[in-house]
Amino acid sequence: MTNHYEKYQKRKLISSYFSVIFSIALVLFLLGTLSLFVINSRKISDNFRETIPMTVFFHKDANEYNTDTFSKKLSKAPYVKDFVFVSKADAAKQHQEELGENFIEFLGFNPLQDSFDLHLKGEYVINDSIAKIEKELMQSKGVKEIAYDKQLVDMVNDNLDRITKWVLVITAVLTLISMLLINSSLRLLIFSSRFTIKTMQMVGATKSFIRRPFIFHSIRLGIIGSVIAIIAITALTFYADSKFPDVGIDPTKNYLPLVVVSLGLLLLGLIITSISTFFATQRYLNLKSDELY
Repeated sequence: MTNHYEKYQKRKLISSYFSVIFSIALVLFLLGTLSLFVINSRKISDNFRETIPMTVFFHKDANEYNTDTFSKKLSKAPYVKDFVFVSKADAAKQHQEELGENFIEFLGFNPLQDSFDLHLKGEYVINDSIAKIEKELMQSKGVKEIAYDKQLVDMVNDNLDRITKWVLVITAVLTLISMLLINSSLRLLIFSSRFTIKTMQMVGATKSFIRRPFIFHSIRLGIIGSVIAIIAITALTFYADSKFPDVGIDPTKNYLPLVVVSLGLLLLGLIITSISTFFATQRYLNLKSDELY
């Protein structure tokens, strides 16, 4: 009978350990994922902005010297990510392929113009910067007009700013929830040892002596949970990079955010578990024997 009860208690204790580790790992994983998003939000938002094209059209009477001069200007400009020159002959070929017919034979001339298709660097794709860039490029000789989707620029900037703010709020709320959840799990684990705590106190053990093994044990659980969360986040980062390589979160090249988040999660796991265990054991140390039931 005693052996059966001991096995039951052991299974119950293992189950409690598993629930604590799972709670720590799950909460820290969610918190770490959001933290990585916040850290990389600038790079992610810049990547979206850099996909917005801008086209610079030239007058029909513009010559090769004008386009060459403009090309050199773009190559030196700090706000240009990449650009390509599209001659009116190349543009006509592209339109013929899209339309499936030769519109030049129908019209008798090529109405298209020489142009440059370019992408700006992400930090310059905001209304004020684009307006200055547009004004500067329009001053170049031979340039007729500049076309880009202004509404798309506004929508991307507004939505990215809104998403970043909400993620920061969610991260703060989740941090609080993580502390409460981990604290609750550890209190339930220590609850099963409340009689042991009181027995040790009754035979003369000091509070710090009683607390020490519980704190060290919870720290070990916190380390295990943190390591599991770090492994899961690392795997998720590599998976996300394989699916969205253009975002630029390659952990093999830009490993600092992952290292910072991993160290932060490990430290957070240690702090939360040690503080929660301290107060949980302190609670039962301050209770009277008849209050334990």
